[in-house]
Amino acid sequence: MDEVLGKHWILLRGLARESAHWGDFVPLLQDAFPASRISLIDLPGTGCYYRKASPCSIRAIVESVRGDALAKGWLEKPVSILGLSLGAMVAWEWLSRHPEDIAGEVLMNTSFADLSPFYMRLRRQSYRDFAELAMTRDIFRRESRIVRLVSNRKDRYEATIEEWSRIQKARPVSTKNALRQIVAAATYKPSHSKPQQPVLLLNGQGDRLVSPACSEAIHKKWRIELRAHPWAGHDLTLDDGGWVATQIQDWVSQRTSCIDRDPEQLYSS
Repeated sequence: MDEVLGKHWILLRGLARESAHWGDFVPLLQDAFPASRISLIDLPGTGCYYRKASPCSIRAIVESVRGDALAKGWLEKPVSILGLSLGAMVAWEWLSRHPEDIAGEVLMNTSFADLSPFYMRLRRQSYRDFAELAMTRDIFRRESRIVRLVSNRKDRYEATIEEWSRIQKARPVSTKNALRQIVAAATYKPSHSKPQQPVLLLNGQGDRLVSPACSEAIHKKWRIELRAHPWAGHDLTLDDGGWVATQIQDWVSQRTSCIDRDPEQLYSS
């Protein structure tokens, strides 16, 4: 399916986040793929579906998201999926259950329960932040805590906090739905079969929420190419969206223009 890789992107966000949180990254990705289509889907319980109850399993979230894509006519040809964190788990499970839908995937800062221990999937230093988030009802204070947890761009904190607070006020993600998504992520164990479609892993070495070692475990398990950002945090596209777009563009270019290349050269050890 390399010939359709990167022609139509579907973007999936992470825990308690929605399509609007992609922010300035969408035009950056569009600039990297000017002839491609970019579509955004909100997970159940977030964004335009914030009144809907989120399922407690990744499998059920996949079926909801896929049903949305089918209803919109997006799956007439295989699509490429870009997923962040929880969104990347949804992307992987979608690929496992419905491989005919997918041309390829890019997974950012994600983790799987059977490959990485809990204290790596949710780093110990973030426990206090999560406890305070659960007890904080003030939207601005909560979003401020989230931004400082997932981003290392201190120069953008103020503007990001204001924007994310506005998003949460407009389409609030309930505590119940956030907890349902946490349960889905915490219990997710993927199929052990290596996908036939190409997959790229991206992580940030400055991630203070999920250990970069989780992406490395996926890389080692299935020999999937991994590219690491030297300082970015959990929200890679927020911290350095230009880098993410460039890596994806380069990866797609390699896959589509070097089909006859030795497969061993299409991943890095």
